[in-house]
Amino acid sequence: MVTTLDFGSSETLSEGHPALGLFQDDTKKEDLAITSSDIGRSYYQLGKLYYDKADLDKAEEAFLKALSYAEPIRDGFSILKTYGFLIRLASEKLEDAKAQKYILESEKLMDALSRALPTLTSEFFYNLGVVKNYGGNFEAAKSNFELAYKKSSEENEPELLSKCLLSLATNAFYRKDFELALRYLDQLNDLLKIIKKFYLSGAMYNYYAKIFIELNENEKALNYYKLANEYLQSKKCWNLYGYILFGKATALKKSGNFDDALNMFHLAQESIDVAIFKRLNHLIEAEIDDVNDSTVDLYLDRTNRKIVERSLGTIDFKHRFVLLEILFLLSKNSGTYFDKEQLAKMIWKDEYNPLIHDKLIYTSVSRLRKLIEPTDSDSKRKYIIRGKDGYTFNPLAKIRFHMEVKTNSERSIGNVDLSSPV
Repeated sequence: MVTTLDFGSSETLSEGHPALGLFQDDTKKEDLAITSSDIGRSYYQLGKLYYDKADLDKAEEAFLKALSYAEPIRDGFSILKTYGFLIRLASEKLEDAKAQKYILESEKLMDALSRALPTLTSEFFYNLGVVKNYGGNFEAAKSNFELAYKKSSEENEPELLSKCLLSLATNAFYRKDFELALRYLDQLNDLLKIIKKFYLSGAMYNYYAKIFIELNENEKALNYYKLANEYLQSKKCWNLYGYILFGKATALKKSGNFDDALNMFHLAQESIDVAIFKRLNHLIEAEIDDVNDSTVDLYLDRTNRKIVERSLGTIDFKHRFVLLEILFLLSKNSGTYFDKEQLAKMIWKDEYNPLIHDKLIYTSVSRLRKLIEPTDSDSKRKYIIRGKDGYTFNPLAKIRFHMEVKTNSERSIGNVDLSSPV
C-alpha cells in the first residue's frame, strides 16, 4: 500500500503507544517525549539497514512506516530521502506505476517546501536536483546540483558536498559527458580521503567502472569494480553485489572474453533473489541470451586481436597483424569485392605491383582461410569468397564486432538504480 502524506498532521506519542514498549521499564515515560518524527526516523534507519542487506521487501515496509510517521514540512528532507529509496526499490522491482506515484509526491513536496522554507539552502537545491533527475530533466538537475555544490562549499558541509559531486558525476554520465563525469569523481575521490564515507566510496568506484566500460577501458573497469566491492563489503553492504558482478561480466564481454563473461553473468544471477531483483535479473538474462546466441558465426575482437569462431573456438591473431587487417576489411564490408589493387593499397599501403602483390595476397588469404574456415567447409567457403572481381566476405555469415557488443542500455525507472546517490 502506498502511503499518502497529510501535510498538516502532527503526533506526539501517548502513554499507551506501543513504541514506548521499546524502552526499559524504569525509564520515565514523561522524560522521553517521543514524537512521531522520532519514530519515523527510527523506521527510516531500519529501512536503510534492510536496504544495505539487500532485503528489499522489508526495506520497503520500513520506509513506508517511516512515511506514515513523518511530519511535513518539518521532516521534508527526510521524507524526500525516503521517497528516493522507495523509487529505487520500485525501479528494481520493475514497478513503474508505484515509482511514478512517489516521483509525483516528491515533486509536490518540493513545491510545498519552496513556499514554506524561510531560506533555500544547499540541501534544498540538492534535493530539487534529485527530483528533476527523476523526471529526466537532466539539464535542470545539473543546474540545481551545481548550485547545491556552491552553497555546500560556502556552508562548509563536506558530506552534502560529496553527495553533490557524486550526483554531478551521475548526471554527466546520463548526459554521456564521460570526461566531465570523471573530473567530478576525481574531486569526490580527493574529498573522501578526508571524510571517510565507505558507502559513498563504493558507489563512486562503481560509477568509475561504469564510465570506463562506456569508454571501452575494460581493464580499468574491472579494477574499479574490485575496489567498489571491497569498500561495500567493509560496510557489510550487499545490495550492489549482484550489480558489481554484472558490471564485471559486461567488461569481460566487451573485452572479448565471452566464456569468462558467461560464467560471471551466471554468478551474478546466482547471487540475487531473482523474484526481488527483477530489473537486474532481466538485464542478466538478456546478456546471457546474447552471449549464448548460437546463430553468431564469428565474434571479432580487434582490440585483443582474436576472434571466436562458432565451431573452432578462440583464434589468436596477436602475431598475425596483416591477416587480421584483411579479415576486418572484408568483414566490415561484407558483400563488397576488393580486387588486388585495392588490397595492395588498403592493407600494405602500396601501389599494386603484380610481381610483389599477386603471390602475397594469395598466400595471405589462404593462411587466413585456414585459420577461420571450419574444417567441414572446404568444398564451399563459409566466410571469404573469391569472385571475378576479387575477394569478399560472405554477407550471409552472422558476425559480431568487439565495439558492437550489445549491452542492454535500458534506463532504470525514474533514472535511478540502487547505486544512485540518495
